[in-house]
Amino acid sequence: MTRYSSADPARRSSLDVGQLYRQYKAYAFSIAYRMMGSVVEAEDIVQDCFVALQSITPGDECSATPEIVNPKGYIAKLVVHRSLNVLHSARNQRESYVGEWLPEPMAEGSHSPEEEMEHKEMVSYAYLVMLERLSPVERAVFVLREAFGHEYRDIAAWIGKTESNCRQLFSRAKRSLPRSMSALNDAHPDFAAKEQLLTQFTTAFMNYDVPAMMELLAQEPVFTADGGGEVRTVMRTMKVRKGVLALLTSPRTLTALRQLEWRPISLNGELHIALLQEGRLMGVLCVQADATGTRIEGVYLQVNPNKLGRVMSERK
Repeated sequence: MTRYSSADPARRSSLDVGQLYRQYKAYAFSIAYRMMGSVVEAEDIVQDCFVALQSITPGDECSATPEIVNPKGYIAKLVVHRSLNVLHSARNQRESYVGEWLPEPMAEGSHSPEEEMEHKEMVSYAYLVMLERLSPVERAVFVLREAFGHEYRDIAAWIGKTESNCRQLFSRAKRSLPRSMSALNDAHPDFAAKEQLLTQFTTAFMNYDVPAMMELLAQEPVFTADGGGEVRTVMRTMKVRKGVLALLTSPRTLTALRQLEWRPISLNGELHIALLQEGRLMGVLCVQADATGTRIEGVYLQVNPNKLGRVMSERK
């Protein structure tokens, strides 16, 4: 794939694409990552969109296209269109995916100062998991409206739907998602409380402590693991409290996890757990707390090595 370079004069149009890239790259990535649930795919989409901007000729700019007058809106349109295309083409791949599909976690620490402001508001991992319940178009409308507050008339123009249709899509998406969805996106996590919860969870898990684990689990917890066919793990999501408790406290199930070093790591703006073997990252355990911060609603185990590469590079 062609990578964007603002220093390539042969590719420059009369648009100041270099300035747009610096100003809106983080914004474009935030949309693409919410749409795709993949850091790698989101970065590719952003690069493709800015390459497309470079190909715009002066004649295109002079046409009465409102998106060019509003470059932020035009970039949002490019990102959403490209994301929808990729999601539709990836549908068959995800349907044939081995086991459950979980989003790719995103580590922090190597962003430029201007990007850090965007990443401090980065979407939580649990929020990404919930977005997987939506169809690609529902996801686009929900992300643009709920996460970024765009007007329905703009969203309609960007995705080729009517304003009324976008309102219906948003309402349908809201009905199919938990009531706590907005809180997951807007929360400002208490790192001290989360660290305490992770410590309690780690101790209970390592000691097969059923009463302690019972106290930690919410009434309707879920456990999902993603090995992608590369690593053997639990193949189906466990949703019943009794089943999740039995899974986490079994001497035989998930035994390999107890042989690893568990260390707190900042992912998607929250503390989670890195699973290490002699310093090498083997997986991440993303733990979703309830509204009180004292109970566990979701445990998401990501051990697919194809989705850990960016986290590993951040740790080096």
